[in-house]
Amino acid sequence: MTTQEILDKLPYGKSFLFVDELLHIDENGVKGTYIYTQDLPFYESHFKGHPVTPAVILTETMAQIGLVCLGIYLLKDINQNTSIAMTSNAIDFLKPVAPGEQVTVTSEKVYFRFNKLSCKVKMENATGEMVCKGNISGMLISKENG
Repeated sequence: MTTQEILDKLPYGKSFLFVDELLHIDENGVKGTYIYTQDLPFYESHFKGHPVTPAVILTETMAQIGLVCLGIYLLKDINQNTSIAMTSNAIDFLKPVAPGEQVTVTSEKVYFRFNKLSCKVKMENATGEMVCKGNISGMLISKENG
């Protein structure tokens, strides 16, 4: 499965997609990037006059790259009507991310068993500084036929 095939399977629309590129993926982990463009709508209000990327968006970016992309890869030979949904996370936030910054997310699989995927994730800015790190887990879910 190519990285483009994985990106094409992501279940997010353009306004909620926080993955630009996958640099590496295998059965043990994934590495990808995203640029928080200055025109993202949440910057207008978070915080007024001094925009910062919300922690929930940083977490979502780590989940999309580090959990969902890896889950799609791991499920490549399994029923196409399943996906991975985040069920828990424990993230430490170390530095703010400003509009226009590119981040790199690296995820290492901790385990994938009993329909649960758990990953150790980290996010770094373009200078290699750690932005946030932690653990994210998700469960296999069946997609509704629509």
